[in-house]
Amino acid sequence: MTDRARERVGLVINPTAGKNTGARIGREAASLLAAAGHEIVDLSAMDGAHAIERGRAAIAARTIDCIVVAGGDGMVHLGVNLIAGTDVPLGIIAAGTGNDNARELGLPVRDAAKAVERITHGATRRIDAVRHVTPHGDERWFLGVLAAGFDAVVNERANGWNWPKGQMRYNLAIARELGVFKPIPYVVEIDGVRHETKAMLVAVANGPAYGGGMKVVPSAEFDDGLLDVLILHEVSIPTLLRVFPKVFKGAHVDHPAVEIIRGRHVRLEAKGIVAYADGERFEPLPLECEVVPGAVTILT
Repeated sequence: MTDRARERVGLVINPTAGKNTGARIGREAASLLAAAGHEIVDLSAMDGAHAIERGRAAIAARTIDCIVVAGGDGMVHLGVNLIAGTDVPLGIIAAGTGNDNARELGLPVRDAAKAVERITHGATRRIDAVRHVTPHGDERWFLGVLAAGFDAVVNERANGWNWPKGQMRYNLAIARELGVFKPIPYVVEIDGVRHETKAMLVAVANGPAYGGGMKVVPSAEFDDGLLDVLILHEVSIPTLLRVFPKVFKGAHVDHPAVEIIRGRHVRLEAKGIVAYADGERFEPLPLECEVVPGAVTILT
């Protein structure tokens, strides 16, 4: 155990995470961190882009010793994009709806006191992260799972609607897409080996779960230096409806239409697909990404 009391903590809170529980848990965590002797540097902003800007400025100026994010997988995504490739560790106050990355890393969920105890007195763990370089030369990172199939199409549809809110919006988006969805022609290139297929879903996994407990690639590990690429090859919609619910237990991987290929560098190509990573809108296909071993330090 390491005592990190009296460190300067760059804190970013998402007030809307977990149906607005992010603000409550974030404020509680801030009070507990201050009580533990930490100096709090509030890096929260009106949106993610401004929080990234403030966080990077603080890291560059060395005015903080660690970044702590309070929210769901989206905030973990933001934190990873701040600290990947640096020596600045990331603390996670899991306060969102899904919290998949925090849960799979064995971190407390919706418990500010336990999370602050880990941040103040716990150890550190080096894990992998996944890097994508945009056509403009900017680096974008993700920690858990990149979705680039039916799941991404549903996300894109739901995010285009202002109403209804919450899970119902996604349920309606699923119903809408099921009526029109057709297998997607993909080129999936893994470590230089090209695969052409029609598929319902392609996921690139550094961690095992997404979407609030869906173990889409249960074999994926955060620190093995590899990506697990899951391909659900073409099946009928009724078969998709039978197979997809099994994802909550990871039992879908036994279906003959499911293939998992491991590698370090992945290129995905398909028309009209926008990929989502850690639940956040990421980049349109085609895109390339690679695992970077030990790119991130987590406070555990």
